[in-house]
Amino acid sequence: MPGKKVCIIGSGNWGTTVAKMVGTNVPGMPDFEPNVNMYVYEEVINGRKLSEIINTDHENVKYLPGKKLPHNVVAVTDIVEAARDADWLFFVVPHQFLKAQLKMLKGKIKPTVTVFSFIKGLLEDERGIVRCTEVIEKELEVRCGVVCGANLATEIADELFSEATIGSVDIAKGHALKRLLQTPYFRLVVTHDVAGVELCGALKNIVAVGAGLADGLGYKDNTKSAIIRLGLMEMIRFCEIFYPSVLRSTFFESCGGADLITTCYGGRNRKVAEQFALTGKSLETLEKELLGGQKLQGPATADEVQILLRQCGMEQRFPLFTMIHLILKGDVPVAQFIDCVKNHPEHAVF
Repeated sequence: MPGKKVCIIGSGNWGTTVAKMVGTNVPGMPDFEPNVNMYVYEEVINGRKLSEIINTDHENVKYLPGKKLPHNVVAVTDIVEAARDADWLFFVVPHQFLKAQLKMLKGKIKPTVTVFSFIKGLLEDERGIVRCTEVIEKELEVRCGVVCGANLATEIADELFSEATIGSVDIAKGHALKRLLQTPYFRLVVTHDVAGVELCGALKNIVAVGAGLADGLGYKDNTKSAIIRLGLMEMIRFCEIFYPSVLRSTFFESCGGADLITTCYGGRNRKVAEQFALTGKSLETLEKELLGGQKLQGPATADEVQILLRQCGMEQRFPLFTMIHLILKGDVPVAQFIDCVKNHPEHAVF
């Protein structure tokens, strides 16, 4: 019997790190094909195609420089070609790009494919605000699980110990994914709470923007701790109101409090928000200057969450989420952010 094939859609720093782990594991797994396809959006770096560099030098010099990839990770620039024969399909892209990619793949993948999302964001469609796994399931007519956690990609690529949470309705599939991904430096826990894992991964990026704003305003760790605490309260309350099936215990997994803390201290949303507060430059300018082509998730997620809160008349019950959205839109000065933290009415949450 031919082995199962793995394809990773996305070649940013997290997608490339996932490819590194899977590419390291599958040669020792006789039920899997040794080669791992990684869809790469083609770019030219110093006169060479990025896909050529990855396939020849085995390094993603743009998004994960200095980290060697296993030789069995193959960069493919046609998304349909990369995914057509996949038995396992992972989406590791900024959520803003997901819908366009799904349209290209619809009807062109195996109906039996196992799909997992590594995306931390929410989307808007005719149903309102939806999770990325829901969009994937609708467009591709497959069941989709999710992976989120305290996962700064560069640290995992350096093989420093990290954790993550797998959310899968099919627990057996979750444990099969754990087998594909787990390494001595990357530990995974499986839960059936897909919505909880995914929402934690999305909402914490809004809070991380708040942490970055406080950093840019010159506040220190005590203030950041308050922002993390209040942000976690709003995350929990958001799930209780809009996704009541979410388990409280999920907030104590890597995808919950751990990811929130990590992102508020070391993530790209914190980094860019700090400079937003310091320089007054636009988010678009700072993305280009600081992220080397990668996209922010926090501001877009803040926009999407605010649509739902406004529709339900609940902006005042989520003052931190709302203030961060207003500041990023330029409707409120950055300096007012700390007043929101100081005056946060806890009764608005619990």
